Amino acid sequence: MNYIGSKHKLSSFLKSSIINVVGSDLKDLIFCDLFAGTGIVGRTFKPFVKQVIANDIEHYSYILNRNYIGNHQLVNCEKRIEILNNIEGIEGFIFQNYCENGNEDRLYFSSENGKKIDAVRQQIETWKTTEKITEDEYYFLLASIIESADKVANTASVYGAYLKKLKKTAQKALHIMPAEFIKTESSHQVYNEDSNKLIKKIKGDILYLDPPYNARQYGSNYHLLNTIAKYDTFLPKGKTGLRDYYKSSYCKKNEVKKSFEDLIKNANFKHIFVSYNNEGLMTENEVRTIMSTYGEYNLETTNYQRFKADKTENRNHKATSTVEYLHILEKQ
Repeated sequence: MNYIGSKHKLSSFLKSSIINVVGSDLKDLIFCDLFAGTGIVGRTFKPFVKQVIANDIEHYSYILNRNYIGNHQLVNCEKRIEILNNIEGIEGFIFQNYCENGNEDRLYFSSENGKKIDAVRQQIETWKTTEKITEDEYYFLLASIIESADKVANTASVYGAYLKKLKKTAQKALHIMPAEFIKTESSHQVYNEDSNKLIKKIKGDILYLDPPYNARQYGSNYHLLNTIAKYDTFLPKGKTGLRDYYKSSYCKKNEVKKSFEDLIKNANFKHIFVSYNNEGLMTENEVRTIMSTYGEYNLETTNYQRFKADKTENRNHKATSTVEYLHILEKQ
């Protein structure tokens, strides 16, 4: 997924920086990714640590992490993926509210892809309720449809708006690609909770924090992925069909510092690493001041190309280099 704040390009920098601090022998350590997003950082460390704790308040993110992090033994769903790819579409909730030729004139998906999403999503739920699939298989299949649907969405990568005409990738037929995950001997933990509440109930060795850094709320930017993930009934609001969504204090200028300090104070982890950048609501100095209160502080930086809305369309988006801060704390 082309995801706001994704650490895919920064995963090597993060891994090397963290290893430089804690050492290369990670096999007995518990690693926590508290704002996990699509789970890139947790996936990076999963093969090397004793256990990963992954968390995110957004439900679509929980689904992805429940598969990528939570699944650690073989899941064989080849036949079920084949069934889903050959299923006949139906005019369900997604088609009627978010698709070409639906009732609401929203153009997030083509007509055929919307019908296919509805049929696939309903079939997965039927398999679950009739106990035809295990819990691990359920989340594997959900992760597969979420990521595959995202590839044919008619957006500039986020769901805050749809494009006026179907772009080339959105005209392609939805094909469900099986999600991947990393097999490990040990099990892992995945949560779908408010980070500031969860931090009081967990403990470990390495805490990685990648909180939202600006006013963009992930619940609105990715609302349709939450709708596909939950597949519940509600009244979509406004032109874009928004659902009610969680509003993070980390996206609010007047609340972010208090929430961040509360998180650091309550963290029962020896090593804390915080990804932030030079465009965040908190300044470098504000983050430094808060973290320094609780132990020995250090800082690593790197330059990288910031998120661009859509590389496939000529929409005059310019590549912009930004500075990624990795704030480091050895808590005392």
